[in-house]
Amino acid sequence: MRWVAIFDDKPGMLAVRQEREPLHLAYLLAHETEILIAGGLREAPGGGFVGGLWVLEVASRERAVALIENDPYFVPACRSYRLLTWGKALADKEAVL
Repeated sequence: MRWVAIFDDKPGMLAVRQEREPLHLAYLLAHETEILIAGGLREAPGGGFVGGLWVLEVASRERAVALIENDPYFVPACRSYRLLTWGKALADKEAVL
């Protein structure tokens, strides 16, 4: 089942990013078979981060929540998220990344 997580940074998240970036990147690599795409969101090129986005392929919503909430970047006071199920258009076509 495919899910999209949209993260919104709150005040204080920049400090979390700076402190935990190596742990976060290692976490993404350790779960790369489930977290297919991940990256930060900015309002404009070169601007500061305002959030992030993941595309996940997992067995259940519960698994997606577990991955999100065990990520070193997940500090509820500094980051919220929305989790949405996603169906790819033209599912028989390979994605061009």
